[in-house]
Formats: sequence, C-alpha cells, structure tokens
Amino acid sequence: MSIRYKEMEACITPFPKVASTNEVAGGELQKFPARLFAVPPRIAKGFVDGVTAETYEKDNKLWKKHVNAYKRTNKLIGTARYRNVMDMNAGLGGFAAALESPKSWVMNVVPSISKNTLGVIYERGLIGIYHDWCEGFSTYPRTYDLIHANGVFSLYRNKCNLEDILLEMDRILRPEGAVILRDEVDALNEVRKIAGGMRWDIKMMDHEDGPLVPEKILIAVKQYWVGGNGTSSEE
Repeated sequence: MSIRYKEMEACITPFPKVASTNEVAGGELQKFPARLFAVPPRIAKGFVDGVTAETYEKDNKLWKKHVNAYKRTNKLIGTARYRNVMDMNAGLGGFAAALESPKSWVMNVVPSISKNTLGVIYERGLIGIYHDWCEGFSTYPRTYDLIHANGVFSLYRNKCNLEDILLEMDRILRPEGAVILRDEVDALNEVRKIAGGMRWDIKMMDHEDGPLVPEKILIAVKQYWVGGNGTSSEE
C-alpha cells in the first residue's frame, strides 16, 4: 500500500528526560568527524531494538571492509567524480561513514518497511530520509553520481516490481554514473536480466570472502547515449 494512504502519526520523537541540569537531553554528541564512529547515544542507551554498542562496532568494521573492496574495483570512489552519492538502504549509516570523503556527500535512505535507524544516522552527523522504494524519489533526474543499494531488491521482492525500482534508479542517476548493488545472488540475477536492456554496462562479482558466499556484488555504469544517431559512451 502506498505511504500516501496511511494515517499520519507524530513524526517527532521527544528527547528522553534528564535527571539533572548537567545532562544533555538525548545524549551528548562528539564533534564531527569523531562522531562518525562514536557510539550514538540512542544505541548506548538501548533505544534501538536489536542494536548494541558491540553490534554497532561490528557493523562499522564490516562496512569499512566492504568499501575498501569497492575502492579496489573502482578507484574513483571517494573522489570528486562521485560527488553526489545515495545509499538506498542505509541501515546504521555504515557505508557513508566508511566512505568518509570530503569530496562526496551521501544521502542515506531508510526504507519505510525496514528498521527505524534514521535517528542513529543523524547522531552520526550524517543526513538521511525515509522513503518507500515502491514510490518515486523526490529529486530531479540525473541528481546522483553513485548509487549504492544493499539488500534492496531482496527487501522489496513481492512488494512491488523490481523494474520500477530500477527505472527510478536510472532516472536519478547521471549518465556515466555508477551503481553498486549488494544482495543475494537470486535477486541480482533478476536485476541483471532487466538492467541488461537499460543500457547499463554490468559486471557481477563474488563477495570479498570468496565465491561460496551467497551474497554477490553487481557493478553497473549507466551509458551516455543519444537517441537517433547510435552514439553512446560504450562506443
């Protein structure tokens, strides 16, 4: 069901009460960039279901490993070539934090059907938004240079058409921009069949830990092409 047809609820969560004037409501935040990797107050105080300081640290290490693997494949990640970046399923914001480049900014999207982690993203000093990927994203065409999607197609399987999500990605991605998809192999095989007809150059890769891991990585680059004269970036 579209998010447009749901009853509105209060969207501002009040800060927890403090015991004295020396305490900071919501928890004291470190200065940037230290707060990127410091344990966010709402995690430290147990306000995020299923997330502890230990699992948060583990998530950070995992995303540093993933981003290093991405950079070995595409050495332009973290440079001005990919200035506008989107993470379609941001989780705790680990991808954006691991990217940690002054030459890029990341729009962290928390799918409306996943766990509410947007507060954690804000406390890390990052920006983000809720969104239902069965709907169009509110931005101009060709806004983003790099789009990262972790588990998005598994998450939305049987929720809406994968073609619609891919077409929206294509709309907001600039020509010669890149896409990094990390997902289960069955989901990526479905994506590859569709994306092959979208003038994307596609490469499927094994997980960093080897071919026996069922999670795979799909790297794609949107070609620049002009209708009518047969020219494209592929040529």
